[in-house]
Amino acid sequence: MRVMSRQITQRQLRNDSGEIMRELDRGESFVVTRNGAPVGELLPFHRRRYVPAKAALAAFKGTARVDRRRFRVDVDRFVELDHDPAPRTRA
Repeated sequence: MRVMSRQITQRQLRNDSGEIMRELDRGESFVVTRNGAPVGELLPFHRRRYVPAKAALAAFKGTARVDRRRFRVDVDRFVELDHDPAPRTRA
């Protein structure tokens, strides 16, 4: 899910860069404008978060097992109905 970015001017970026960097650290994003027109976007860098194996196993404990054959049939049916498996090329 994407949250709407706050618009800031080029001047605000220059004058308030320290505060803007702190807001990026907190997950905020910005669209930078010049003369009222958007010229760029500042997005926070999302660091990868790893979940310990024990925590992942605990999260799925008690859930239904997946039948691998049935899952494969479902995936193949979806691909056949909704997607052309041929690679896309430029004409």
